[in-house]
Amino acid sequence: MLGHKRIPSREGGIEIVVEELSVRMVKEGCSVTCYNRSGHHVSGKEFDGNILKEYKGVKLKTVFTINQKGLAAMTSSFWGAIDTAIGKYNVVHFHAEGPCAMLWLPKLLGKKCVATIHGIDWQRAKWGGLARMYIKFGERVAAKYADEIIVLSEGVQKYFMDSYKRETVFIPNGVNRPVLCNPQIIKEKYGLDKNEYILFLGRLVPEKGITYLIEAFKGIKTNKKLVIAGGSSDTDAFMRELKGMAKGDKRIIFTGFVQGQVLEELYSNAYIYCLPSDLEGMPLSLLEAMSYGNCCVVSNIAECTEVVEDKALVFKKADVDDLKQKLQYACSNEWEVQKRKEQAADYICRKYSWDNVVGQTLELYRNMR
Repeated sequence: MLGHKRIPSREGGIEIVVEELSVRMVKEGCSVTCYNRSGHHVSGKEFDGNILKEYKGVKLKTVFTINQKGLAAMTSSFWGAIDTAIGKYNVVHFHAEGPCAMLWLPKLLGKKCVATIHGIDWQRAKWGGLARMYIKFGERVAAKYADEIIVLSEGVQKYFMDSYKRETVFIPNGVNRPVLCNPQIIKEKYGLDKNEYILFLGRLVPEKGITYLIEAFKGIKTNKKLVIAGGSSDTDAFMRELKGMAKGDKRIIFTGFVQGQVLEELYSNAYIYCLPSDLEGMPLSLLEAMSYGNCCVVSNIAECTEVVEDKALVFKKADVDDLKQKLQYACSNEWEVQKRKEQAADYICRKYSWDNVVGQTLELYRNMR
C-alpha cells in the first residue's frame, strides 16, 4: 500500500484507513508492506514518531520524499511505485488520486493494481493550478489503468461513471466502537467538562467549512464553548485567518493537532460534533464522532447525509444563517440532542464495520484476473 503519509499516524483519514486495512489483513494471514513518506509530521516535527520497520505485523518501508507542499505525495509515490514494480507483490494498492499518477509503473511490470479514491482531491481549495492538474492526471491514470477502483461514496461512483464510463466498487470506510472516557486532560488543559462544548475535529483546511462554523457560532446565544481541534496541514495562512476570525470571542478554543487520550476525551465529552464541510470523501471523523455517541450537525453534502441518514441535524452547505439556526436549536433543546446521542453509536457501529471492509477488499483482490 502507498499514497498515505505514514502509519501509525492520524495525520489524515487516509492514514487511518491504511492502518486499519493493513493491520487487519495481516491478521487474516496476508503479507502487507506499507510505503511511508520520510519528512516531518504534517502538523509539525514535534509530532514526529520513531521510524519503524514493522508495525503490528505490517512491514514498513520509508521512501525518499521532498518534504514540501505539492511535492511530498508526488516524490514519495514515485519512489514507492518503482519499488513495488520490482517487488514480489501480488497486489499494489494506491490510496488517493495524486499518488495514482504513478500507478502505471507497477502495472507496466505486470502487477495487479487497485486504487482507492478517497475523494475528488483536485477540487480541494489548498491546491494551486499545477498541483490540481497533476492530481487530475492521477485520477485519469487510475480510471484508465487500475484493475479495480474502490470509491467511498455513491457520489464519487457516479462521478467516475459520468466522467470516464468507468465501473467502480463502493466499499465505505469502517469504524471501531470506542470506550468512553471522562474529561481529565481536557479539563486540566482547556477547562472543558462534559457537554460544555461544540466540537470540530479534523484537518484545518478551507473545504472543511470551519469559517462558516466560527461565524455561525459567534452569532448564537450560549454558554457552550467551541473547540476547534486539528492541525493546519500545509495551510498556515488559513490557520491565521481562522484565529483572526475568532479573535475577541473567548469561548473559541484552538487545540492544535490532537491524538491519543486527548482526542478520546474530546470525542467522549462533546455536547455536539459539527462537520460543516463543502467537500468530503467519506468523513472518518464523522463516523468516529457518532461511534462515541455524539449528536452531530453536518452540511447537506451527500458524503455526510449518506452517513448520518436521519440521525443528525443537517444544514444547507455554506449557509451560515442555516448553520446558526441549527446550532442555536441544539443549544436550546437538550432533549433533542440527548435523543440523537442515544441513537448514534449503535447505528453507526452496525452500519460501518472495519471487518466487513477488509473482507470486501480481500475479496476484490482475489477476484482480479
